[in-house]
Amino acid sequence: MAFDFKKEYKEFYLPKNKPEIVMVPKANYLAVKGKGDPNEADGAYQKAIGVLYALAYTLKMSYKTDYKIKGFYEYVVPPLEGFWWQDGVDGVDYSNKSSFNWISVIRLPDFITKKDFDWAVKTATAKKKIDCSIAEFMTIDEGLCVQIMHIGPYDDEPATVAVMDEYLKDNGYENDFNNGRLHHEIYLTDARKVDPAKWKTVIRHQIRKEK
Repeated sequence: MAFDFKKEYKEFYLPKNKPEIVMVPKANYLAVKGKGDPNEADGAYQKAIGVLYALAYTLKMSYKTDYKIKGFYEYVVPPLEGFWWQDGVDGVDYSNKSSFNWISVIRLPDFITKKDFDWAVKTATAKKKIDCSIAEFMTIDEGLCVQIMHIGPYDDEPATVAVMDEYLKDNGYENDFNNGRLHHEIYLTDARKVDPAKWKTVIRHQIRKEK
């Protein structure tokens, strides 16, 4: 049976709908950076997602090609994730989605190296006829975090984040945001096929002990 990150690492992908503190290990990701409204048809965000999935499935199916990845085992492509921020905004201003900065990512199995990533970029660009060179091989080390399962539309997230912030305050922690420590979302639902009221999104923030 193919390795499934969501099932094997439930503590990182399937939290409860109440805040909890976790230590997230360092991992490698496919990543595309950009700016703009994620809902814009044929916009930068939508193109980034297309590139990420093209690369993710090129790597997943590599065992059926002449290119062999050392240590490869069959796996389920992990869910799409995103890191979000707006310049000069404390929190999130959903009324101005065009000002979003984002890094969209898909986690990679540990056995996939930068060399394998480079092969996938070249192969997917040729096969899919899209420019995959906008992607990066990125290592992210989140460390100590608070996370929660948000149920519902993305625009309703501020209420869930407020619950997280209150939990941190009550337990002697605070958010640790900076240029490399950002609002993190993991998308467990296909928004194209499911009622927004039932969307499941993991919200994760890096934290530290209160000073």
